[in-house]
Amino acid sequence: MSTKIVVISDTHLYQWDEVHPDIRRAAAEADIAVHCGDFVRMDVLEGFRREAKRSFAVHGNTDPVDLRNAIPYVDVIESEGRRIGVIHPAWGGPEFEPEALLPDFPGPVDVILYGHLHIPMNEERNGVLFVNPGQAYASFRVPATIAVLTLDEGEVSVEIREVEAAH
Repeated sequence: MSTKIVVISDTHLYQWDEVHPDIRRAAAEADIAVHCGDFVRMDVLEGFRREAKRSFAVHGNTDPVDLRNAIPYVDVIESEGRRIGVIHPAWGGPEFEPEALLPDFPGPVDVILYGHLHIPMNEERNGVLFVNPGQAYASFRVPATIAVLTLDEGEVSVEIREVEAAH
């Protein structure tokens, strides 16, 4: 049996209903939905949690105090024998190296899901898979993207999906 994990980040919206319907649907249909921070408003977190079968979320640098108090900065998911770290590294910039995230997690992790940079990434480095789903909204520069992880008998595959513009 495989596990499907949908990963979104950086929604930067005020209401869950403003999130693209394909992203909301993907989060609802996944076995696990993960949000890597920068919800911006509590309504987005609450909608995300309400729609998902099982959810994990961390706060980001643009999240207000009430949201920061409701969810952690770092979390670890255990599924199918894999440890998956979740974080929103607000200190990341142009020189960002994802291996710098490793000390933020208690114990070893197989995968790190992170937000903040708005740039999709799916890359293995030194035995750790680093995945950034990109941003969950389309801007004039880049499309909205999500990451879909499939865990199957210990193997992890990742697909970064572009979300078509709403008509």
